[in-house]
Amino acid sequence: MALYFRKLFFFILFSTVYQATFAQTALPRPVNVSKAYTKNTRSDSGKPGAKYWQNTASYRIKVNFDPKTRSIKGTVDIDYVNNSPDTLNQLLFKLYPNLYKKGVARDSNILPDDLTNGVEISKMIIADKERDIKTIRTLGTNMPVPVDGGILPGATVHCTLNYNYTLNKKSHIRTGQVDDGSFFVAYFFPRIAVYDDIDGWNKYPYLGSQEFYNDFCHFNAEITLPADYVVWATGTLKNPAEVLNRKFITLMDEAAKQDSVTDIITEADVKAGNITTAGNSHTWKFEADSVTDFVFATSNHYIWKAASLVVDPKTGRRTRVDAVFNPQHKDYYAVVGYARKTVDAMSYKFPKWPYPYPHETVFDGLDQMEYPMMVNDNPLENTTDAIELTDHEIFHTMFPFYMGINETKYGWMDEGWATIGEWLISPMIDPKIVDPYGVSGVENSAGTEEDQPIITLTTQISGVSGFTDSYPKPAMGYLFVKDMLGDELFTKALHNYIANWHGKHPGPYDFFNSMNAGAGRNMNWFWKRWWFDSGVPDLAIAKVNNQGNKYEVQIKSIGTKPVPVDLNIEYTDGSTKNIHRDISCWEKGNTSVTLNFEATKAVKQMKLGSTYTPDVNKADNIWLAK
Repeated sequence: MALYFRKLFFFILFSTVYQATFAQTALPRPVNVSKAYTKNTRSDSGKPGAKYWQNTASYRIKVNFDPKTRSIKGTVDIDYVNNSPDTLNQLLFKLYPNLYKKGVARDSNILPDDLTNGVEISKMIIADKERDIKTIRTLGTNMPVPVDGGILPGATVHCTLNYNYTLNKKSHIRTGQVDDGSFFVAYFFPRIAVYDDIDGWNKYPYLGSQEFYNDFCHFNAEITLPADYVVWATGTLKNPAEVLNRKFITLMDEAAKQDSVTDIITEADVKAGNITTAGNSHTWKFEADSVTDFVFATSNHYIWKAASLVVDPKTGRRTRVDAVFNPQHKDYYAVVGYARKTVDAMSYKFPKWPYPYPHETVFDGLDQMEYPMMVNDNPLENTTDAIELTDHEIFHTMFPFYMGINETKYGWMDEGWATIGEWLISPMIDPKIVDPYGVSGVENSAGTEEDQPIITLTTQISGVSGFTDSYPKPAMGYLFVKDMLGDELFTKALHNYIANWHGKHPGPYDFFNSMNAGAGRNMNWFWKRWWFDSGVPDLAIAKVNNQGNKYEVQIKSIGTKPVPVDLNIEYTDGSTKNIHRDISCWEKGNTSVTLNFEATKAVKQMKLGSTYTPDVNKADNIWLAK
């Protein structure tokens, strides 16, 4: 009996210790997210669950755009497929241009001249039944429409909407008029909101700051406008011979096959006015498959430079990279090179995944915003700024577009990646660039009342956390994990996440679980402390003991945020030495680490820190030899 009780005691003790350890590394999961795991639409393996589903649609868009009046008028036909196990008693439409509607709630200022009546629906047919528009109530950018009898699981419903609105002229928030003959046109058609396994309908309104969440859909678009305008858009131009003269089609085809830059449209071509085919107006036809959005840009005086590169050596597939811009913006002449180098770096260095789309077009606009295959970027005279803006926005191709992230709720799941992409790729384009974008913002705000955990929904934060939680803090987290795992294992883990979820809708726990599984390592201790817990990054040189040329340096973590340790030793002759420990040195919950080294020369001083490691109090980071 004594042996039995002793075994029982040790079993209970072991179980208690194991459970305590597990509890320390388990990530807190909200009820609505946990339900998805219970229903097996998500799994702790990081892969989509056996019962994962997502809805989709096919859009056929026909619009007329009048550059003089900025009137957009058209029809959108939608075949919406309900792959969910639920009967949908309504369709929720997103009317993003209602951001400019009089009386609508928004968190951005709109000039009075840009206030409109919003999107006006003149005709609506749902499932072969015309609806009385007067009975449909629009709530800001959301338009819920009841569906008689509901949409059964597995069913497809056809919708037709005739609509019009006026594009903004001055209050350029991601879309609008750029100059007298140039426009970037986004969010220009009614679309059906995402219905997913976490929240059901995506009911968050578009207020102007938070970004977007859309399903992967098929798009066929026909855009009609005056004949002297050229159009660039998401997807592939299907009718080049109908809208472009042969010379420019040939140049476009050449650019898609060669590495060097091709001048497709020059200033001389614009002056000659011989770019497009004859006629008073043209209809440009584009098609894109499995993308989350469709946008177009147009100009009657922009020039066009393009180059291409092999992005997938296994298949030889190439991506064409465009810079389309006002020739007066001399800084933009170099953008095609920055863009091509970004696509190259993404395909071969980080994240080392073949660029997924046939083209990437950087359009000279008035914003800094990304779209599938398109970028709306303002000109910048400073070379560093131009490079960082170009690679940041293009990096968004992977996150959120290839991965289908809910940017509205989880800004860090796309902006954090674009930030680390900017940090890593910018020096590949220009080795002189070392720009710790956002690090000082983290140091200055850490631990304040405004400082919120990264995991906080983007819709629930404002002020400094609206920036730090989406951009530098998650980027640091990714960078610290990359440092801990090493490039090869980190790439393997990241590729596991991408392979699991591209073309789908991953959430935070899908990311954490995929990275853990891909690395073969439970990193929840770090995810929890960096993403969920409060605290500050704060290291200090607590104690230095030396016996002759042998040094023992105690580094203390005063804050609770785990960051890498970089002890920079400066000798009296000006030479330096660095001792580095990655974040795993804090994995066991210890509050200090000891570094030992043997000095080959007289030590002048020691200093803690590195470019992307924040520290809220740097006064205790320096030790001076006496």
